[in-house]
Amino acid sequence: MAKKKAIEIIFEDDHIIVLNKAPGMLTLSDRYAPDKASLHKYLLDKYGEIFTVHRLDKETSGVILFAKTAKAHREFSMMFEHRNIQKFYLTLLEGQLYNEVIEVDKAIAPSTTQKNKMIVHARGKASKSIFRTKETFKKFTLVEVEILTGRTHQIRVHAESIGYPLSVDAIYGVRPALKASHIKGRKFKAKMDKEERPLISRSILHASRLCFVHPITKEKHDISADLPKDFRAVVSQLRKWD
Repeated sequence: MAKKKAIEIIFEDDHIIVLNKAPGMLTLSDRYAPDKASLHKYLLDKYGEIFTVHRLDKETSGVILFAKTAKAHREFSMMFEHRNIQKFYLTLLEGQLYNEVIEVDKAIAPSTTQKNKMIVHARGKASKSIFRTKETFKKFTLVEVEILTGRTHQIRVHAESIGYPLSVDAIYGVRPALKASHIKGRKFKAKMDKEERPLISRSILHASRLCFVHPITKEKHDISADLPKDFRAVVSQLRKWD
């Protein structure tokens, strides 16, 4: 059973349900460990029938949408296919961006040398992301990313390709975790008897907003999700010490 803290319902009606996924939570059940908690399994147990509209990686937090009916699911599938749904993410990149807005239009393909890794390559699928600066620090930039396509690891791959990888990313970045010492620098004072714990130890990526027209009621929705605790802690430390 999924932990209650991992299940935060933002919006719900007879046709759809929108949640704020906690980091570390699976969207779908693991094929090798079907009993592991996942949002899909939780919703299936709760409603008896549920349809997956899109997915978020295990480490990614934020807005995720499910359909309760086959009709809503079909409509959403068409909307995603025709790019009629806007998806925005927040992340923290290495360095200060050379422009406040950077558009990246680079095809993405699976790596032929490393399992579970994607790369920019002409043989890949067309992919487009727009990076917009939200807040600039000495060593990092907080950005909002709008993705116009939904490729695997798209933001992480595109960020690395322009020289500004995610500040925390075990595959595409420079470190697997971010600690206060990385932010404070010389101002950091280590405690002699304690090992420093990381502020965040996952890919620092949060699905912050989802904008769409309801497939049944035709109402416009602009749904956002608050940052999780670990991401908030990083931003708080940056604003305090940077």
